[in-house]
Amino acid sequence: MCKFLYIPFLVCLLFGTKEVFSQKDYFIIDNIIYTGKHKTKPRVIENEINFSPGDTIYSSALSKLLVENQYRILSTGLFNEAKINVVNWDTDKGFADIEISFQENWYLFPSIIFELADRNFNVWWKEQNRSLDRINYGLKLSHYNLTGSKDPLKIKVQFGFTRKFEIDYFNPYLSKNKRFGIGGSIFYADNVELPYITQGNRSLFGKNDDERILLRRFRVGGRVSNRPSVNSFHALRLEFHRNWVDNFVIEELNPNYFLDGRNSIKFFFAEYDYQFDKRKYTHYPQGGYLFFANIKKEGFGIFNEYDNLSISVGLEKYYELSNGLIVGTRNKAKTNLIRRQVAFANNTGLGWDSNIVSGYDLYVMDGTDYFITKNHIKKKLYEKNIKMADFLPTQFKYMNFQLFVRWNTDAAYVYEPIEEYLDGNTLNNRWIYGYGPAIDMILFNNFLFSFEYSFTDIGEHGFFIKNAIAF
Repeated sequence: MCKFLYIPFLVCLLFGTKEVFSQKDYFIIDNIIYTGKHKTKPRVIENEINFSPGDTIYSSALSKLLVENQYRILSTGLFNEAKINVVNWDTDKGFADIEISFQENWYLFPSIIFELADRNFNVWWKEQNRSLDRINYGLKLSHYNLTGSKDPLKIKVQFGFTRKFEIDYFNPYLSKNKRFGIGGSIFYADNVELPYITQGNRSLFGKNDDERILLRRFRVGGRVSNRPSVNSFHALRLEFHRNWVDNFVIEELNPNYFLDGRNSIKFFFAEYDYQFDKRKYTHYPQGGYLFFANIKKEGFGIFNEYDNLSISVGLEKYYELSNGLIVGTRNKAKTNLIRRQVAFANNTGLGWDSNIVSGYDLYVMDGTDYFITKNHIKKKLYEKNIKMADFLPTQFKYMNFQLFVRWNTDAAYVYEPIEEYLDGNTLNNRWIYGYGPAIDMILFNNFLFSFEYSFTDIGEHGFFIKNAIAF
């Protein structure tokens, strides 16, 4: 069989393997050898790499192949370190083995919850005056590789600003062909204080003097996934949602919290996600591109309390320039296809997760449609495996440390046609801009901390701290 990763198939047919290559030009993979892998099952690695036994590797493409797959393995978040080498190369017969050596992460994290309840650190620090009343605390058990299949289990019991009870499990490699996954979750949360309206593009919070619970949320559901290739990913999520608010919210704060003076809402929810991912190191991309799309249907006419259909699409692209410079862009657009008013509680736009324009961390822009573009140029300043204390577990004896400098230039537009939601929110229905420098630190290949100083088109500037985790 004539099978190649890097040689056109037509050349193979015309000339055969012996005529095209000399002994020094290629090798055929005989075996893939794993070392240092204790918990993780081989199928997890096999689903990340783009070579297998029997493949023929052209020597001029070997270096790129090894680096690309090393980043793929590290992007799983399961390993502190991964190295790929060619061993046992028989130049006469043209066969060689590929050895992949690992340093597995620590997967089980029984931990104390002590976290901020606000959208991000900057809102808590600057807008909520660092109030300790807005702290969540409790216990959380997280295992990110429960059976060795990259299957996370999360159990949470939380109190404080938000009381929360949650169990979530997902196995991405349920079937023998390594393509299908399945999981499910159940969730309950309540609050004595809630954001009841957006004014001045900031969330206003309200609570009753008697500290009664104002908001209850419940959801239960499952999800399935399909990964037909290394780069493509499909997921379908089905859930039932039921949310309640106390009558105080409807009578005193916002009668349209759920629309039409309703104090509760229930609906079935379906969401489809698609990704085609060719990024180099997905947690902190340093090359390649990502295309993603999402279709979300809320309400199926069973309860007639909520009906919305939205779609979002996006593209990320990262260019590796000379001298270690990387230019990146992330663009995302979202629209509601059902053009009718939705309740305040369901009318979200920018200001959440990664959908934040530099310098606008304190603001939210609710809206029916939006477009955001986030652009940067960055350069790696430093990388080293730092030795920690010898008494620590093996996974923590060495810490991979990376340091980058970055410049951001972002812009966005949020469209809101409902006049009621525009009252006092001047950042809607106009372009906004933000820019400035940043420092990024990556620890253990999984933990990202960013320190940004940003300027905006409305004349504001400030220092912002952000963090993320690869699991």
